[in-house]
This record gives sequence, structure tokens and C-alpha cells, in this order.
Amino acid sequence: MMKQSFLCFSFLLLFLHHCTTTTSAQSSPAQAPSHGELSQSPAQPPSQPLPQPPSQVTPAQAPSEIPLVQAPPRKAKPAPTNATKILEKAGNFGVFIRILKNTQVINQIENQLNTSNSSTILAPTNGAFSGLKAGTLNSLTTEQKVQLVQYHILPSFISLSNFQTLSNPVRTQASNTDEYPLNIITQGNWVNISTGLVNTSISGTVYADNQLAIYKVDRVLLPLAIFSPRPKAPAPAPTLSKPKKGESSSSSSYSSTVLNTPAAVLEASNALSIARNDMVLSTVLAVVLAVFSVGSF
Repeated sequence: MMKQSFLCFSFLLLFLHHCTTTTSAQSSPAQAPSHGELSQSPAQPPSQPLPQPPSQVTPAQAPSEIPLVQAPPRKAKPAPTNATKILEKAGNFGVFIRILKNTQVINQIENQLNTSNSSTILAPTNGAFSGLKAGTLNSLTTEQKVQLVQYHILPSFISLSNFQTLSNPVRTQASNTDEYPLNIITQGNWVNISTGLVNTSISGTVYADNQLAIYKVDRVLLPLAIFSPRPKAPAPAPTLSKPKKGESSSSSSYSSTVLNTPAAVLEASNALSIARNDMVLSTVLAVVLAVFSVGSF
């Protein structure tokens, strides 16, 4: 009887121990894997710490390189207008370019364009210069060549539609409008140019912007001051002076007031020659009459 009680008590202890072990295994955290499990599964990285909430004072941030307002792109400074290169690129203006360079008028044009001034060039073609008489340009002095080239340049920018607003005579870079008149008549886009010696018209636009305009003309503009100069006014004729009170109007007074001038001397010499010729003719006629009268007797 005592042995049975001991066995029952032993089984009861084993049962309680088994229940206690199972309960603690379920409630305890996972145990580290055994050596065999480490060899079978790859190593896991350590877990990262959770981010901490930001504190009330935030550190200053570096300024952004991107501006709030974008600056406009910088415009490159435009190169100055080169009238020579424009004419060379257009072609058929070789003679006019050579005269521009030889007279150095091209330097004046480019200086004006570089200082924000404007110009209009009436450029004759090579065919226009071929239409001149042989030796025309070579017969001109340096000053006349300069004036001829400047006669083809207007001192402001004129678009093709604005020629009708000009007043005649149109002012050019030549000396003045009295000796270098230039008249322009328009009808629509047709622009006629007259110098008093040459009539021509604009046959095309070579180049045009807001500062420089170059137009093609098929004839050289010949100004009156160079190719048809006005004759000089004749010298005033000598006048007879009235004799003073107490003086007679004798031949001595006439010679002292009139014959002293070269023109009067020439007139007196001519009058003397005519008088001599009349005297000789009278003598000859008298002799002839005398001969005829003797023969009649």
C-alpha cells in the first residue's frame, strides 16, 4: 500500500513538471538557434534602431543653389555691321567696294554704324560702272571721288516704304543740296532717282535692318557739281563815269576812265581796226570811180 502511494506521488510530480516546462516554453522569447541551425540558414543582419522623434529645435539647413527667380539669359553683344562684307557676299559690287576703300569712305560708314548712327547706301553694280565713258573715274581728283561716293549715301536709315516721306532735294553725305541735288519720286514700291544728269531706279534690296539699308541701282549717280559744273558768272561790264563839275568830257577824260581797263582797251583796238578798214575801202572806191570817170571821157 505504501509503495502504491509513492508511485502515484511520483507520477503526479512528473505530470506537474511536464506541464510547467511546456507553459514556460510558450511564454518565453525565441531562443538563439543552435549550432546546427546556424549552419543551415544565412546570418540575419542586426536590426536597425528605430528613428528618434525630432527635437523641438531643428538645425539650420544650407541655402539652395537654385534661385527663386531665374535671371534672364545674357545676350551676347552683337558684332558691328560690316558693309564691305555684306556687299562682298551679295556679289557684283567689286568696283564700288574698291572705291569705298580707296577713298576711305567705308571707314566713315562703319564708324557711324558703331556709334549707333544709321545710313542708307545706294550701291551701283559693276555693270553700272561699265556704262560710264572710258576714263571717267580716272579723270576725277581724289576729292571728287570722295564726293561721288558720298553722293550715294544718305545719312539715315530709310526703308523701302519710307522713301515717299522724303522731301526733294534729298540730302546726301556730299557737300550740299545746291551743287549735289538728288530728287526721289516714289509710286508704290517703285523708287525713281534723278540727279539732273542720270535717271535710274532701285532695282533690289541688298540688305536692311533697323540701322543700315543697302539698295542696288543699275546706274552710277552722277552729280551736277562734278560732271556738269555751272559756268561762272561773267564779270560786270565797265561803266562810264560822269565827268565832275568843271571837267570836260574830252577824249583825255574818256581815256583816263575807260581805256585803262583791259576790256575797254580791246574794244578801242577793234574800233580803230574797223576805222582803218573803212578808210582803205573808201580810198579804193574813190580810185575805181575816178578810173571809170576818165574812161567815159
